[in-house]
Amino acid sequence: MDAFEQRLMERRRDFHRNPELGFKEERTKNEIADALRALGLDVHEGAGVVGVLRNGQGNRAIALRADMDALPITEASSHDYVSETPGVMHACGHDGHMTMLLGAAERLAKNPDFDGTVVFLFQPNEELGLGAQAMIDEGVLSRFPVDEIYAIHNLPGAPTGQVSTRTGIICNSETLFEIKVQGRGGHASMPQAGVDAITVASELVLALQTIVARKLPPAAGTVVSVTEFITDGQRNVLPGQAILKGDYRARSPEDRIAVERFMRQIAAGVAAAHAVSVTVDCITEFVETINAPGPVEAVYRAGKAIGCEVVQERQPMSFSEDFAHFCATVPGCFLLMGNGETGANAQPLHAADYDFNDALLPIGAAFWVRLVQDRLPPRKVAE
Repeated sequence: MDAFEQRLMERRRDFHRNPELGFKEERTKNEIADALRALGLDVHEGAGVVGVLRNGQGNRAIALRADMDALPITEASSHDYVSETPGVMHACGHDGHMTMLLGAAERLAKNPDFDGTVVFLFQPNEELGLGAQAMIDEGVLSRFPVDEIYAIHNLPGAPTGQVSTRTGIICNSETLFEIKVQGRGGHASMPQAGVDAITVASELVLALQTIVARKLPPAAGTVVSVTEFITDGQRNVLPGQAILKGDYRARSPEDRIAVERFMRQIAAGVAAAHAVSVTVDCITEFVETINAPGPVEAVYRAGKAIGCEVVQERQPMSFSEDFAHFCATVPGCFLLMGNGETGANAQPLHAADYDFNDALLPIGAAFWVRLVQDRLPPRKVAE
């Protein structure tokens, strides 16, 4: 391990020890801003941190994004850099994403072999889907206009450094839903005297699964999940109210809209059958992440140029990414990079014993550098 790799590992583990939740990334932001200033970049702080590196006379600009926030999870790891913040951990690899981008900033600042402008975006609150929009609302893309934008996410279970992405849909949207059933509570010994909200809500749980199973094409990639079932019942009290909460994922705006329509139809039918009130509320915070063709091809070239295995036109991911808001404004590419096939590096994202693979840090930094050189090639000197 050379000195550069050692610095990357130490920085990543420091981020890991000190995780912060979305919109509370104060220490993290300070560390990043100080590191970028030390490299001579122009640094701007707001919801996130922006570092700007210019070289040559080129008028093209690209943005590279890393997410900063951690998750409200108690870490179950046994390594010597476990989270020192109770109930919070980097269980998604954002500690590694930040470190790879800082490593690329160091390489590019010390050897600016490109012509144009690189904008380094360190974004808060990706996990709740609010950080990208917060930066956009602050005017980050108008203040620092770019031609293209890119983001890396590690992928547990894939070979270390494997690059994969696709043109078009790469990540599903996520819509949160809440369904309230208002029945009539009563004594558990006399259910006929009321309308048991648990029974009605249970019927809804099962009926909602017919949206995916029977109302959309088998290859649509839609997922509907009920994640909470809340009632006001007691030991011998039938509940008068039940609340279902969950989310659904879709690979197109058309399917996203259709799922909500079917959900409301099913709720209305069940409500009519039982003579109760059922209300449905939906909110979409993560839209579909759509990759543009040009940036995708650039990612393929950069991955191959540094010797990575490159998987082209991979299957879309069912998880959601708020990088989608950037891609909806500027042509971009969201790519996956393998985190390893064994041990903690292969544990699922958001698992309490997941860990980012330090061996991926120099690979990711090298990838970013090569991508910048591809998109902002140095001007040839006339002979």
